[in-house]
Amino acid sequence: MIPPAFEYARPDSVDEAVRTLADAGEDGKVLAGGQSLLPLLRMRLAFPELVVDVGRISELRGVREDGDTLVIGAMTTHHEVVRDPLVRRHAGLLAEATATVADPAVRHRGTLGGSLAHADPAGDLPAVALALDAGLVVAGPGGRRTVPAREFFVDYLQSALAPDELLVEVRIPKTDGWSFHYEKFHPVAQSWAIVGVAALVRRDDGHIAEARVGLTNMGSTPLRATAAEEALSGADGPEAVARAAEAAAEGARPSQDLAASPEYRQHLARVLTRRAVLTATGWG
Repeated sequence: MIPPAFEYARPDSVDEAVRTLADAGEDGKVLAGGQSLLPLLRMRLAFPELVVDVGRISELRGVREDGDTLVIGAMTTHHEVVRDPLVRRHAGLLAEATATVADPAVRHRGTLGGSLAHADPAGDLPAVALALDAGLVVAGPGGRRTVPAREFFVDYLQSALAPDELLVEVRIPKTDGWSFHYEKFHPVAQSWAIVGVAALVRRDDGHIAEARVGLTNMGSTPLRATAAEEALSGADGPEAVARAAEAAAEGARPSQDLAASPEYRQHLARVLTRRAVLTATGWG
């Protein structure tokens, strides 16, 4: 289909982009890698009067260290995230999960910030951002603010971004010493996950001292499986992990669609949490 008509702007800086978005109000949309927005435009599910292309803003790209935090520009592509040595060393879960996003063509164009700002609960990276306790830095007319990932995802395809704000970087506390695994079930290669699980595990003296579990496609937003996380604390082997994983779907309200029923998604959350944690610990 042909998208509706719209005006197009291509700012050279974050400040210019914010001013452009502020002038557009509710009628502006940000174009990053285009892998989420362009399909919506072509299917006429979005009708912006202005598209603001941030692709030439160089300060939005790249990965750097800031003490114990990894800072990733919002326009850094999935391909760059997967290959970056700092990400692989200090946020391996993000690199592993990003490598499963769609296909190589999408990963070369799609961006980390675009994926998070799109706020699709079926996307892989929002749940990973939750598990990593990421902070999302947002620029607006009043300056910059950092929104914790747990507060950023508001509802289905809705984030804490105001219409005149731009996601500029993602700050991830380094997870050196943690083991990790991203496990998802998708019946067709490169399709959306029916359910996905992002697991981070810190072990001490043969048992799990701390665990974080992010859930993909288990509600209108990505979720943390807090009941399972609590149950995993102190687990010392496969049987204890299996028992804890039974709590993975507690509090979740998965959707009913053509791919799966809520009950099936709850079952998958339990199974995939067990697999992800066992793989992360090496007990599988």
